[in-house]
Amino acid sequence: MTPAEKNASIIKSTAKALGFDFCGIAKAGFLEEEAPLLEEWLNRSYNGQMGYLANHFDKRLDPTKLVEGAKTVVSLVYNYFPEQKLPESPDSIKLAKYAYGEDYHFVIREKLNEFLEILREEIGEIDGRGFVDSAPVMERQWAQKAGLGWLGKNSLLLNRDMGSFFFLSELIIDLEVTPDTPLAKDFCGTCTACIDACPTDAIVDNGVIDGSRCISYLTIELKDAIPSEFQGKMENWAFGCDICQDVCPWNRFSKPHQEPRFSPNEELKELSKTDWKEITEETFRKVFKKSAVKRTKLAGIKRNVDFLSSK
Repeated sequence: MTPAEKNASIIKSTAKALGFDFCGIAKAGFLEEEAPLLEEWLNRSYNGQMGYLANHFDKRLDPTKLVEGAKTVVSLVYNYFPEQKLPESPDSIKLAKYAYGEDYHFVIREKLNEFLEILREEIGEIDGRGFVDSAPVMERQWAQKAGLGWLGKNSLLLNRDMGSFFFLSELIIDLEVTPDTPLAKDFCGTCTACIDACPTDAIVDNGVIDGSRCISYLTIELKDAIPSEFQGKMENWAFGCDICQDVCPWNRFSKPHQEPRFSPNEELKELSKTDWKEITEETFRKVFKKSAVKRTKLAGIKRNVDFLSSK
């Protein structure tokens, strides 16, 4: 076994021990094929008010500019599919499943820090950083290069064994590691379930999303009033949206996660539609104390719920 192969073996066994469902490895370098696609996407203003997606264009396409001396991108999959959805009725307020429990940034960040410490103990001095949706890293593209799946028509990474209800994170390190083989095939075929189901027509082409029309964008990223053209089209989503994932046939393979910190608290389970409409700062802080929902602040949630209620 070569040193690079041994490093790959240590990385994969460590990932499994830390609870990651899949681990893939790719050689760090410039994403040549993705560069013109990203440029065109930005030129079409599909990023809406997400101006940060136009920043650090070079770093976004080349992790060696993000982490000096980087040689390897380790992509990691961590399941968040819940055992049970929050109670739903035709008029229930909905949250994306990833926001049911504690903010994934904190949960996975801790695991990435531990991951790096273990690697340093096992292998020696390693320079690198962990990333979880927190820097200009094209995580889905790197996960595809690492053989973890393919990009679906809804632009999400799809995995044959578990669908798409998972978080992606990365370790970008200066270690030589034997890379995995990218998945050569797109297993979506002629299926258009996600395109057909999107109520705001945000999926404009195969794998191309007009982010400014996506319900997740409208309820989280957009700081202005939600445009009236989306009145009656939001299907009661107040934070994020799971529609394109819920209808995806590959998500029939989703299995419940094993992360207690991703489970909803009792207060969240008990919120009625009236509670959502009348939510106070005190209740918001209590229910969403460690939640990703805090990102919108109380004003954002109230805006969203009011918009849904005025249809």
